[in-house]
Amino acid sequence: SSGINAEYGDCRGTLQACLYAGITIAGSNAEVMPSQWEYQVGPCEGISMGDELWVSRWILCRVAEEFNVVISLDPKPIAGDWNGAGCHTNISTQAMRQPGGLAVIEDAVEKFSKRHKEHIEAYDPRGGEDNKRRLTGAHETASIDEFTSGVAHRGASIRIPRHVAIDGCGYFEDRRPSSNADPYTVTDRCVQTMLLEEFTKIAPPSGDREEADIQSISIEELDIDPELAAMLAKGMGGKSMW
Repeated sequence: SSGINAEYGDCRGTLQACLYAGITIAGSNAEVMPSQWEYQVGPCEGISMGDELWVSRWILCRVAEEFNVVISLDPKPIAGDWNGAGCHTNISTQAMRQPGGLAVIEDAVEKFSKRHKEHIEAYDPRGGEDNKRRLTGAHETASIDEFTSGVAHRGASIRIPRHVAIDGCGYFEDRRPSSNADPYTVTDRCVQTMLLEEFTKIAPPSGDREEADIQSISIEELDIDPELAAMLAKGMGGKSMW
């Protein structure tokens, strides 16, 4: 879910707009904090998760303008004795969804437990500082300082749904990412920990070209479809990407 807070009319409008735009949106529901609603994007594969969630966030903000509503991506937009806002992330592989997949899920959860600090740093844009106000161990959250997991445990870092434990296969839910998390970074961290069994920091682009020269990249230098390149050249004068 996006974890974004919105009035009822705004959430309903966003749902309809996302469906119209072709976003893989699964539904929406009321949440605990006053005027808090959430919507779920997915299931998506790989990088498309980031694509669709970011576009849905843009749609949310655009629809909000029609209702004179201001959107906040902050994980604790209003201080108080109630829940914050998260970007709960449901994860599965083909092996997890097949009979006996629960063992694969439990193996993945064990891997996640060994990378708690690195994941917390990646799960909000300020290296965990935003999530500190949300992941307190109260209000259906785990403590930011400790990794926990459990079946049907909404106060754990990672939750295995009850029906998954009963069926013996399915998916698991990482409840740590904040509502303002970058879904590309979240996906990257999950894949590295779960599938690649390695963990690296995202390095800035390298090469001979200076950062200031990025705007001078020509269309010819881009490895893209020729037809798309022709359309870009026609629309941009054929000189540069920007």
